Amino acid sequence: MMMQLALIPTLMRKFFPMTNVIQHYAWGSRSSINQLFDIKNPSAEPQAEVWMGAHPNGCSTVGYGEHATKLSTLIDCNHRLFLSEQIANRFGELPYLFKILAAEKALSIQVHPNKAQAERGFAVEQQQGIPLDAANRNYKDPNHKPELVYALTSYQAMNGFRSIDQIIANFEQLAIPEIKAWLDELEANLTPQGLATFFYALLSMTGQQKDQALAKLSHYANEYAKNDTQSYVKHSANQSDEPLFALIAELEHQYPGDVGLFAPLLLNVITLEPGQAMFLDAETPHAYIKGTGLEIMANSDNVLRAGLTPKFMDIDELVACTRFDEKPFDSLLLQPNKSDDIWDYPIPVDDFKFSIIQHSHQRIMYTHGAEILLPLDQGMTLTHPDGESCVIEKGQSVFIPAYAQSYRIECAGRVARAYN
Repeated sequence: MMMQLALIPTLMRKFFPMTNVIQHYAWGSRSSINQLFDIKNPSAEPQAEVWMGAHPNGCSTVGYGEHATKLSTLIDCNHRLFLSEQIANRFGELPYLFKILAAEKALSIQVHPNKAQAERGFAVEQQQGIPLDAANRNYKDPNHKPELVYALTSYQAMNGFRSIDQIIANFEQLAIPEIKAWLDELEANLTPQGLATFFYALLSMTGQQKDQALAKLSHYANEYAKNDTQSYVKHSANQSDEPLFALIAELEHQYPGDVGLFAPLLLNVITLEPGQAMFLDAETPHAYIKGTGLEIMANSDNVLRAGLTPKFMDIDELVACTRFDEKPFDSLLLQPNKSDDIWDYPIPVDDFKFSIIQHSHQRIMYTHGAEILLPLDQGMTLTHPDGESCVIEKGQSVFIPAYAQSYRIECAGRVARAYN
């Protein structure tokens, strides 16, 4: 406490340039982040994610004087000063994590629990004494994990269930004997419960049944992938036609023998164009397939997996935390509210907000909580009414505490703003 109190007089700065953790997950791109933001990659490792925030598994650092400290330590000096009294009382920490995400191969198909499910599941696993880092642990914390993704490049993803009629049509096209009985049951029960039963059966396949079903899917997908004029399905953000089975063939090279290869037949497949955004709800299956974008989410590690992964899958818990509602394709894109070249993306949770400032000439911004700014195209200059100023280069982020109240921004390019 004495250390924290001693820091406060020197920490009343308004702008804190951040040094961020790069996560080198195997699915990451070796070139995209370097090309977009000039972030060096001398060892040519996969650069999957750049984490901007105070998450314990990858906390940013900020400078003060000649020293550097974790952003979490800075905030812990005085939550009400740095986060605002309202956010400090509501969350007790910086409630979001901001990322640059660059996927060269598909991430696992995931479902995130809602807040009540996370609290209940975390309490149960704590009571059972399952270590937080155990491979079979579902709940790392008692929080939900809503997410928004903003495309920097063409960005392919899956999000939410197709209509049941479309799902049935896709599987009937395959005519796989091993799953015909389940498909017949779904046709006789065109309800969310019928879809849940079908989904559970697919994911639970094992042994010869699973091998034969996937072999038939593979054969079908690879045959159709050879012919770009056949078996097209609308699934991109601009409604252009792209081959569904070519995607399945591509995913098979990445995850051979994985039951998640059936997912594109069940889920909406969408390609975001640069500048488009999408929200990913709790209890909704989704996966990022390929591309580079910005992601902002609530502070949580809770992931229930549904395929395209060698990691643990708890199918019972997954199904219990999944909504089996159809998600219309035309509802996937998140349309911003545009005002004076500021695009605000409506988000149905209070953990975070996200905006893109298209360009700024001495624009005054007002802040009511902790913010992170990231210039996307070129550098920016920030100036506070007290005279403090800061130059931030493209791809570098800056933390602005709640007590700053306002600042002036100068940037000819886009600036991403994470705040609450």
